[in-house]
Amino acid sequence: MIDSYQNEIKWAKSNTKKVKSLEKKLSKTGRSDLLINKLHEEVFEDVDCLKCANCCKTTGPLLLPKDIQRLSKRLKMPEKQFVDTFLRVDEDGDHVFQSMPCPFLEDDNKCAVYEDRPKACRAYPHTDQKGQLDIFAITRKNARICPAVSRIMQILVSMG
Repeated sequence: MIDSYQNEIKWAKSNTKKVKSLEKKLSKTGRSDLLINKLHEEVFEDVDCLKCANCCKTTGPLLLPKDIQRLSKRLKMPEKQFVDTFLRVDEDGDHVFQSMPCPFLEDDNKCAVYEDRPKACRAYPHTDQKGQLDIFAITRKNARICPAVSRIMQILVSMG
């Protein structure tokens, strides 16, 4: 991961109170979706996920039955074999990868199964979705993982 991205994540970790206080400010504006979605587009024009891949190194996605079906088909293996080889059941009863980093993360930070990646990976970091206030706790956590989310939080904090 490049230094500037590490600095973005360090900012989020050292400014948790500021980031947490954003939720109240955003709820008062009634424009949280519009604001965060717009910042998502702007920030991701500058952030190159392939220079980071911290999400793939640290945060395992929940795999839905359709994800398992799609990935096992891509890998030309029975679903049960895919599950036994790559997945475990977590404390919530969900299928997740046995360990991190993601078993499909390549040395150049590309995803070996990108076209068939899990739904959770496709949606990450969720800052382009509607209902931002409903998922703000997740977004705060993601700011400590994803430099783009951290940058969004920094911009929001600077806006007062």
